[in-house]
Amino acid sequence: MQSNRRQLLMGAAAVGLVGALPVAGCAKKAVAGPVDDAGLASLLDSFVDEMLNASPETATSLGLDKGDRAGLKSRLSDASATGRRKVIEGYASRAARLRELDRAGLSDRDTTLYDTVLYAQDLGAEGGKFSYGLDYANPYVVSQQNGAITGIPEFLNSQHQIANKADVDSYLARVGALGRVMDEETERMKADAAAGVVPPDFIVSNLLGQLKGIRAQPAADSRIVSSLVERAQKAGVEGDFANPAATLIKDRIFPALDRQIAAVEGLRKVANSDAGAWKLPEGEAYYAWALRYGTTTTMNADDIHQMGMDQGEALDREMDAVLKSQGMTQGTVGERLTALTNDPGQLYANTDAGRAELLTYLNGCIAKIRPHMSELSRLGLKAEVQVKAVPKEIQDGASLGYMNFASLDGSRPAIYYVNLKDTAAWPRYSLNSLTMHEALPGHAWQGAYLAERHDQIHTIASLMGFNAFVEGWALYAEQMADEVGMYADDPLGRLGYYQAQRFRAARLVVDTGLHHKKWTRDMAIDWMMQATGRSKAAITSEVDRYCASPGQACGYKVGHTEIIRLRDKAKAALGDRYDIRDFNDKVVATGGTPLTVLATVIDRFAAGKA
Repeated sequence: MQSNRRQLLMGAAAVGLVGALPVAGCAKKAVAGPVDDAGLASLLDSFVDEMLNASPETATSLGLDKGDRAGLKSRLSDASATGRRKVIEGYASRAARLRELDRAGLSDRDTTLYDTVLYAQDLGAEGGKFSYGLDYANPYVVSQQNGAITGIPEFLNSQHQIANKADVDSYLARVGALGRVMDEETERMKADAAAGVVPPDFIVSNLLGQLKGIRAQPAADSRIVSSLVERAQKAGVEGDFANPAATLIKDRIFPALDRQIAAVEGLRKVANSDAGAWKLPEGEAYYAWALRYGTTTTMNADDIHQMGMDQGEALDREMDAVLKSQGMTQGTVGERLTALTNDPGQLYANTDAGRAELLTYLNGCIAKIRPHMSELSRLGLKAEVQVKAVPKEIQDGASLGYMNFASLDGSRPAIYYVNLKDTAAWPRYSLNSLTMHEALPGHAWQGAYLAERHDQIHTIASLMGFNAFVEGWALYAEQMADEVGMYADDPLGRLGYYQAQRFRAARLVVDTGLHHKKWTRDMAIDWMMQATGRSKAAITSEVDRYCASPGQACGYKVGHTEIIRLRDKAKAALGDRYDIRDFNDKVVATGGTPLTVLATVIDRFAAGKA
């Protein structure tokens, strides 16, 4: 599911990290556990049940599809228009019920949790005024990065655990349901198109190629089949599961896939090259909501665009100094980065052996930063993480790198995926910073708090995710790696860190350029290549991603900038009493909040230390 590739949701389709056991009780009194107020705890418990019932995939992702919730393991979500309407109604209902609770009497940590949940529900409900797209800020129900036929097989392979015959039966039930979900998507896609919501022609072409590629593969050769057979054998579950799975693909999935291909062929006849959300019904308002969703701030498109320009220029100066120190003096910063990116000495062979070597290097980066974590945190988290290549079946539409967070029950660690379709997208000098972002001290560390401190935070924190917080923390993690000396003897590694920061600053410019200033796709690709020095293939994939997910790319640098602002504020307020470990742990221990709420958390942190 695309949501598992960093599109963190705030409602029924939420991607979880890891959460806590719910707190029982309804009397309004202080109780032991992750929530002080029993009334709030009881309310949030009911929210968790609602959200998991609406999103069985999330229950599986968290490892919560057991016991009383075991039935969820056989189900897939309702992707129909009716299903979307119920999700939106759920947001509004939860917001109304929260407002009935007296916020004034809550403890500091309960206030943070209350404010966080309310923000999420209000923002999700606000999206319901737009009749199209997903319940998060993706206007196209199916695109090169969204859709059941690419997302569900990956989900089944990486998150649906196989330990016994019941798990196999649940897996097969979900395979059988996939055709239904695809048909629901197809009907919504056609309804949206009739209302004028059609993806750009280049997205339609990419999507069509993906769908036809999947359809051309014999059912028996599908990863859906091989994943089930391999894992059942490993678990010692006896039986012929290949034939039932292949039959479901032929009888249910392929017919639905044919119908979806036909619908996308129809889109191709009416699609044009207009890339931005401005072309959509109420497009300006939609993009304004998408920016709030992506950044959890009130910043407008012009301010975000200018932030990207200003920070990009400052980073260019930093990179220019490093490049000159390495004897690279001719051409613009972007031109010199392009030359370094294309340097054969920086590239891994685009072969299986080269890909294996690259993955080994990434594991080495994790091992190198791990001893420094005690300088950055007092939490002592294990933060186990696996490094894997993006599955070949989805690499055409997948982002260049992403994280699947660990399950609640400890059955699956965090998995750091890197897209190795073309190893030229990943010159060696760029990989250390990428790993700091995805693994430690980035996503894997931040997510590990919820996994390993589950008695200190309510399960609801696992069902919400805030793009600007999660991505802002990961970008801040890249900076912390530099601050603890990771690049003291590695100037090209530091250059990779600066380039990664520059890349995120460029995203602010390109996302707002596409969706607010009406840039074309070619304009965005050309500008971003010149600004970042990255390969055309890598930038094209990125720009297409921004076209399908307005506002999401803005969360990274906006979030990073706000975390640094808050860190500077806390440092000034605390003086000699300031310790970066305390600041970092205070941020992580929120479990993830909107940036507006995070500011109140840090204000209280600084005041409490004063």
